[in-house]
Formats: sequence, C-alpha cells, structure tokens
Amino acid sequence: MNLLDSQRAFFASGRTRAYDFRRDALQKLKSSVRSHLRALYDALWQDLHKSEAEAYLTEAALVLREIDDQLSRLRSRMRPRRVGTPVFLWPSRSRILCEPFGNILILAPWNYPFQLAFAPLAGAIAAGNCVVLKPSPYTPHVSAVMRQIVESAFPADYIAVVEGHRDVNEALLAERWDYIFFTGSPELGRTVMRAAAEHLTPVTLELGGKSPCIADNSANVDIAARRIVWGKFLNAGQTCIAPDYLLVHENIKSPLIERIEYWIEEFYGAEPGKSPHYGRMVNRKAFDRVCSYLSDGTILTGGDTDPAQRYIAPTLLDLGAPTDSVPVMQSEIFGPVLPLMSYTRLDEAVEFINRHEKPLALYYFGSPETGRNVLQRTSSGGACINDTVLHVSNDRLPFGGVGNSGMGRYHGKESFLTFSNRRSVLCSAKNWDLPLKYPPYKHFGWITKLLGGSCQFKSKF
Repeated sequence: MNLLDSQRAFFASGRTRAYDFRRDALQKLKSSVRSHLRALYDALWQDLHKSEAEAYLTEAALVLREIDDQLSRLRSRMRPRRVGTPVFLWPSRSRILCEPFGNILILAPWNYPFQLAFAPLAGAIAAGNCVVLKPSPYTPHVSAVMRQIVESAFPADYIAVVEGHRDVNEALLAERWDYIFFTGSPELGRTVMRAAAEHLTPVTLELGGKSPCIADNSANVDIAARRIVWGKFLNAGQTCIAPDYLLVHENIKSPLIERIEYWIEEFYGAEPGKSPHYGRMVNRKAFDRVCSYLSDGTILTGGDTDPAQRYIAPTLLDLGAPTDSVPVMQSEIFGPVLPLMSYTRLDEAVEFINRHEKPLALYYFGSPETGRNVLQRTSSGGACINDTVLHVSNDRLPFGGVGNSGMGRYHGKESFLTFSNRRSVLCSAKNWDLPLKYPPYKHFGWITKLLGGSCQFKSKF
C-alpha cells in the first residue's frame, strides 16, 4: 500500500516527535474543523437528520474540547516521568518515556461519525503518530467533509482519510499497523482483533452492547423520566451508550411511564416526525431491523413509522417481567425503542444484568448509596448514577468498555496514553558500579537484605 509506505517514511523522519510539530498539528486541526463547521452541520442533517444544536453538542463541541485538552496539556504529557528506583539498583535513575507507536489505523462508525473519528485522531496526533482514518460509508456526506478537513490541514503522508466499503476495510486490515483503534459492533470488533492478531498489533476496541437502566423505587420519577428520554432518543437511539432497556420497580412503573410520555412530547412535540430535533435511522436496513422489534411487547407510546423517511417514533415497549426470550432483548437495539420490564426486588434487576454480557454503560436512578452498591455488584465500561450518557462528555473520565463491550480507554489524558508506548528506561552511572550483582556473589547476604526478601538460601561460596 503506497499510502502506508509514505506514512511510514514520514514517521521514520522523526518530525512527528517534536513538541512544536505536534502543537502546530493540533492547532491546524482545530482551525480546519472550525472553518468547516457549516458544512459539517449540513452533512449531519443529510445523513442522520441531526439538528445543528445536536450536531454541535454531541459532535463538534466534544471534538474541539478534546483538541483543546491535548493542546493545553501537551508539554506535560510529553515530559518524561521520573519514578523511584530501589536501593539495590543504586546509583541508577528510572524514567517513563511516552513515545509514539508510529502508524495508526482509526476505523470510525456512522452513528457519531465526526466525534468518534476526530476525538481519537486528536489523541493520536498529540501522541506523535501518523494516521490513516477510515470513516463509515453509511454517512457519505459527513465522510466527505471529514476528508476536506484533513486534506486542507495535512499532507497525506502524515494524516489521510481513506473512504470505501468492506473491501477497503479488508485491504486496510491486511496491512501491518503499529496500532488499530476501532469503534463499532462486537461482531466487527472480533474481525478487527483477528486481523490484528496476525501481526500482533495492539488494539483499542470501542464496542457496545445492551446498556441497562434501573429506575428504583427511591428515584425522582420526573427527573429520571426526563433524563432517560433524553439519553435514549438522542440521535434516534443510535448511541452506543444509550439506555438499551429499562428495569423499573413496580411501585413507580405507572408514574414513570406517564412522565416518559410527557417528556417525549415536551422534547419532540405531539408529532416527533415533524420535530427538527429528532433524528432518523441511518439506512433502510437499520430501519427494518428496529421496526421488527415493535411486535415483541405492548406498545405504551409511539410505534409510528415511515419507511420513506426512515422514521420511527420514540417508542416505549412493555415486556412485563424481566425476560430475554424476545428478539428486542437479544441484541443491541440501536434505535428509538425502549423495552420496559418491572421488578419487585432490586436483586432481581442486578441478577438479570449479571446474566448477560458486560455492557458499555449502566445507569441507576434512585438513592446514590444504593446506586453505589449496584455498581459494586455489577460490571460495565462506564456508569451514571441519576443520569444517562453524560459520563462520555467529561474528558477527565476514561471512556471504554469491558469484556464484550470493548477494551482500552480514551479521552483526554487516556487518549494520549492509548496512542503512546510507555517506554521504561533505567539509566545507570557511567563511571561507578556496585559489585554486589556479579559472580561469584561474595556479597549474597547483602543482596538478600537489599531486596527485602526472606530467602533461606545458604551460600556455599
């Protein structure tokens, strides 16, 4: 692949390692993003029916914050970090150097096509790497704008955007990379990991899964409903950390349903299809898949569809008791359908969650103390107590999955570390040496004392 060869040569030149180069690259990226915001908003509307406000809040703002964070802390993150050296290694000094991996492949998804491509890109640039960025073909207008942003700021032998379908992905994954960063489904994540294994390439996999939401009987029903509706129906439910299903205590089930219905209408109007703030399914295949779930339970609100617009109304689906016997509970929904199941004891909800794969996020509404207890009894990539989704917006919090929902972390400092090899360096004195470590080990007793061990070995020397 000529592009990868040219990027390897560019990285080998050493230019990307310098602080000034990285700083200038981040500033160019920020400037280019800002100059293309209008085109980006238009593209997001065309591909996903995202309003300008939602496009800014969930895409552009998060990327610009990520770039600013890397810029403001770049020098300190690049600085070698001194660590302690045990006395038995005296007179040596120890450092950790963050060096770039080299040539990075970023494979981005379609649901937040700009944010989930350019946030990791900012981290890879800050860490001093060359990058090939592969956007999803399902959002072609956004992909075209991203290519314009990159090409107006960088030469292709440093940062490049490569477009295409599955054949392009396969060609890219057949190459040897120094690091692969992938965001997408667990199924495709396994494909990426198998390809990376051929070259023992390290990977970050940002995947998904069925993120549960618990509404306990101690919840503030109105606030819980408002935050659940916002987190679930943002981007028409096409959010990897959206609440995928709702477990609600039977004591608050009726009032919670009423307030969910209220907030859906408050956010999107009596006819959400006419709201400029409500999105659409990305394509007909996704539309048909999510529509098939509508018969899996009792529709409490919503259920309207329009295939011509790829529109599915915000829908609340009652499944009764916790169950995974219907299709809507067997895979990530990734659409505006929220299954609701009721429980009488919190242990039921926890046990149901723990019977399934570890999710990317977990949400609990109710007493913070009980919420913390739920977190101690479960596992997820991230979590919110009395909120949804917003943990992703704090760049001080590492973002990522666990188990089937992914591996590796990024955002802020974690992005810099993800794309850096933390190199351990021991620097010993040039002209002075301790004889303890050398044969014939005349001072073995001193060695055991310095190591702090309780070795019972009796020297015969």
